[in-house]
Amino acid sequence: MQKMENNIEVRRWLEDFNLSHPLVIAGPCSAETEEQVLDIAKQLKQSDVTIYRAGIWKPRTRPGGFEGVGAIGLKWLQKAKEETGLLMAVEVANAHHVQLALEHDIDVLWIGARTTVNPFAVQEIADALAGTDKIVLVKNPVNPDLALWIGGVERLYNAGIEKLGVIHRGFSTYEKTKYRNIPEWQLAIELHERFPNLPIICDPSHITGRRDMIQQVSQQALDLNYDGLMIETHNNPDKAWSDAAQQVTPDTLKQILKNLVVRHKSVEGDAFNDKLEKLRLRIDEYDTKLIEILGNRMRIADEIGVIKKENNVAILQNRRWKAILEKMKAGGKEESLGEEFILQLFRAIHQESINHQQNVINKEE
Repeated sequence: MQKMENNIEVRRWLEDFNLSHPLVIAGPCSAETEEQVLDIAKQLKQSDVTIYRAGIWKPRTRPGGFEGVGAIGLKWLQKAKEETGLLMAVEVANAHHVQLALEHDIDVLWIGARTTVNPFAVQEIADALAGTDKIVLVKNPVNPDLALWIGGVERLYNAGIEKLGVIHRGFSTYEKTKYRNIPEWQLAIELHERFPNLPIICDPSHITGRRDMIQQVSQQALDLNYDGLMIETHNNPDKAWSDAAQQVTPDTLKQILKNLVVRHKSVEGDAFNDKLEKLRLRIDEYDTKLIEILGNRMRIADEIGVIKKENNVAILQNRRWKAILEKMKAGGKEESLGEEFILQLFRAIHQESINHQQNVINKEE
């Protein structure tokens, strides 16, 4: 097995579409009924959508939820293709899924985040696809592991699959954030820098988990020169059988696409601006994380305040505070951060923590 090279051929399928806009893949999270599949497809026919997606098999985090209609849904997609001319795409998780998708002439197959984490499953899929000319897209693994993501693509590449791409759908985290799956843009950027010919598609539906944030994240992706978007679209999102909160109506999708600004490279200095925008976006991401981390820290301070109140203990513990300062100064030095900056930063954090604890202790029952 060899490592994948930056081969121009892997993006030929995308260029062959000859699109004047980013590639758009859209459709419901899950195929629910034949009527639903056909209705959405017909509404998307007159739009920028090139590929129609629908989940046939739905791997759920816990058992008991809706896990897809199964193979019968592939027949609905065949009919949707006949009536609209849209290409059809489904997620596959094993060789049996691949076989059924091929039998029903599905055009695009994607490997989901839960499958990408398993090299054995990816290899099984790659072996089943060997010798075919299907477009295959690999979603990032649920955990932020760039090597695992690249490895999944390489297994397909080594199986002779030439029409390849990746889908960035964000990464799981234990922390509570505004995202369903944190973007970690820097990982996708690094992947794109290593393989600039590999098409990269953003899935803002899974990154946000909220339809009201899809416009924003889609624009961020295009500002980073992503090649396309995968947006979950449903004719009645609030009644969807899965992931209702992150799906939009066909009309909303059309408006989102209309509002997007595509920034083309056309003048000298764009390379500079592109690099600057990427770096600024990474800074914005870290700043957002800092605010979320500080919020979580203060919530812990509130809990400490409750314990101190119950035990009638003073808020300020000088010995611990001095130990924290020394530890943070040492840590800051290792990260090339000035001592005065660290002192000012942690004094401000400490004061805010004291304020929180005072509010808790002085709060009347």
